[in-house]
Parts: sequence; structure tokens; C-alpha cells
Amino acid sequence: MTEYWKVDQKLVEHVAKVSRLELTNEELERFTEQLKGILDAFKEMDEVDTDDVKPSFHPVEVKNIWREDKAEYWNWCPFDNSEHIEERYFKGPKIT
Repeated sequence: MTEYWKVDQKLVEHVAKVSRLELTNEELERFTEQLKGILDAFKEMDEVDTDDVKPSFHPVEVKNIWREDKAEYWNWCPFDNSEHIEERYFKGPKIT
């Protein structure tokens, strides 16, 4: 299999620059090796034969468990919680 990504220090420097990260030389070397390891793991997964495997979109069946939506009368008056009412309106300070 040919190498899809050429991972070197120049690529990691570019990614760091685009991400606005200032990395030391030691960090560049460490992150280059880590990125190579991550991409190698993905290469291994690409080599797995999945021709006869059905796709699994979700491991658990997704279904609605909501209750039936019924309209009910709700006897609640917001004015009961306030002392500042006048007729059927909230009473606020006078704006001048």
C-alpha cells in the first residue's frame, strides 16, 4: 500500500501555524511521531476486509419514547405572583 500522507516535521509545522500554535522543536518531533502512529492505525483499519459486513449506523435502536401530546386546560394566572398589577396588566415604573 502506498503512503497516502507523507507525515514529516514540515507538515506538523504547517498544521501548528494554521492552528496558531507555537511549538518547540521537541514538541514538533513528538507530535510528528504521534501523528504517524495515528495515521498508521487508520491504515491498519483500512486493510480490514469488510465486504460481507452490513453497515451498522447505530448500535442501539433509536425510537421515540415520548408520551402522547394532549392539550389540557391549565388554570394559572401570572398576576397571582405579583403585587404590581393594574386591571389585567403588569404595572411598571413611569418612564419619562
